[in-house]
Amino acid sequence: NSGVVCLLRPLLLDVVPSIRQTTALALGRLADYDVDLAEAVVKAGILPQLICSLPEENRYYKKTAAFVLRAIAKHSPQLAQAIVQCGALEMLVICLEDFDPGVKEGASWAFGYIARHNPELSQAVVDAGAVPLLVLCIQEPEIALKRIAASTLSDISKHSPELAQTVVDAGAIAHLAQMIPNPDAKLKRQVLSALSQIAKHSVDLAELVVEAEIFPVVLTCLKDSDEYVKKNGATLIREIAKHTPELSQLIVNSGGVAAVIDCIGSCRGTVRLPGIMTLGYVAAHSENLSMAVIVSKGIPPLCVCLIEEHEDHIKAAAAWALGQIGRHTAEHARHVAVANVLPTLLNIYVDTRSSEDLKMKASIFKALKNILQKCTHLPALEPLLHEAPPNIMKHIIGQFSKVLPHDSKARRLFVTTGGLKKVQEIKAEPGSLLQEYINTINNCYPEEIVR
Repeated sequence: NSGVVCLLRPLLLDVVPSIRQTTALALGRLADYDVDLAEAVVKAGILPQLICSLPEENRYYKKTAAFVLRAIAKHSPQLAQAIVQCGALEMLVICLEDFDPGVKEGASWAFGYIARHNPELSQAVVDAGAVPLLVLCIQEPEIALKRIAASTLSDISKHSPELAQTVVDAGAIAHLAQMIPNPDAKLKRQVLSALSQIAKHSVDLAELVVEAEIFPVVLTCLKDSDEYVKKNGATLIREIAKHTPELSQLIVNSGGVAAVIDCIGSCRGTVRLPGIMTLGYVAAHSENLSMAVIVSKGIPPLCVCLIEEHEDHIKAAAAWALGQIGRHTAEHARHVAVANVLPTLLNIYVDTRSSEDLKMKASIFKALKNILQKCTHLPALEPLLHEAPPNIMKHIIGQFSKVLPHDSKARRLFVTTGGLKKVQEIKAEPGSLLQEYINTINNCYPEEIVR
């Protein structure tokens, strides 16, 4: 408010290097503070002055100038665009070629903050020629530089298959994959994130990541003491599993499903989410892959997530995964049903608290429907007759009408446990599918028993 930004501007051109540098630092700290101050720095015409003499400046000034650009770029795509327009990217590329690791680190960081906003800004970073230099940075000995460069490659890759391909073409995958066993947790986080952002876009890109022999070494990350390493490791596996049955089979063969199940059991909250999704994707591909999840004892921990987790989106993901496991055959559905999953899902569905989130309700309903449509294990279905709402009751009664005509033991049990009595209490629309199911069930018994 006192016009400090305008007072600082001429000092960027001072003859004393330490004054230029300290001025840049002051501007960087102002811009870093909030979006309004960053806009004030841009409007004051600081950027052209900041970078005009950058190639001749010393390393301290270069580092500080990169900090100013990063501090401005982080706030919004518009501010990042202002940096691109004033020609700063060319200057940042010069900094990436500097011999000083701190200068390279500052430039990498600034590129990351510009690229993360949207595909257009990310493309501008690519067009400036930053990617091959960032790939060189991840090969440098300094851990801090490796971290920031890997993070920036992740920010570039995330927007589109084309941008990810640019990173791949620069040879990034092999170098990133080699760093998965690195003991530094923060580096591992960024490396796993970058590989995930590449693998997520297409089958071809996922296959290239797999070909860098990330299995089985990536599975060790699921046991890491750092929660983010765990989460990013599981995310990478998820991004590979989702594409094809072949890639999912490869994960199963390397012991990946068992490792993911252990990981879900050993953590809480959002760290669980990518692991839950992985099991759902693997199971969705085929009967055999779904059975692999069942055999690895994947159902109980998913059921635990339904009960323990408070966040709706995690519950919904666990329900979706269970639906994918149970939807293939009666045998698959039986495994899900005997784990007591159906009453748990039903309780969440009818729970008043969960009724507010319609998306959550829809995913629970879909999971129930997926399992119920294949489930012929009547002992698991019968308790549901007493509490299911009409839209779910229809699917339950439908399964009874399938099984009872062909199974005399089930017919006897259905009477003695009060199931048949419950069916008589259901009010169905005449001529509806539910009424048809009820008629089919009643026709299995003599009239006096039905009465």
